[in-house]
Amino acid sequence: MIIADKIILTGLKQLNKPYVFNSPSLQTKTFDCSSFIQYIFRENGIALPRNSREQYKVGVKITVSNIKKGDLLFFTTKNRSHRKGIEKIGHVAIFLGYNQILHTHRKGKKVVISDLDLYWKKVVIGATRVISQ
Repeated sequence: MIIADKIILTGLKQLNKPYVFNSPSLQTKTFDCSSFIQYIFRENGIALPRNSREQYKVGVKITVSNIKKGDLLFFTTKNRSHRKGIEKIGHVAIFLGYNQILHTHRKGKKVVISDLDLYWKKVVIGATRVISQ
């Protein structure tokens, strides 16, 4: 099994876990977007920083049109859209392929699979490749 599949499988095992902003690292009871990404990569031997802006600095920047399974997508949020540069980033998700992302993104939500639809495409800031394909 390739590493992207292992990371995704680790994430899928966390489906429906609740979102809590600023969830602590090193536990699996709750997640926010960046603690979720940090956890699924760490469980597969890849250390990532704790927040999405720092995670964006890791790996190779790629265009969204060239994303592959296992790549990270970074998004702005309503609270951060007025900021400049990397400070606009307020959300991170992993690309599953087939136009879908795995993530958790706000209070009252859980770890879910979402379509990379018009809404998400409108707020995407960039993408990185942390793992070799």
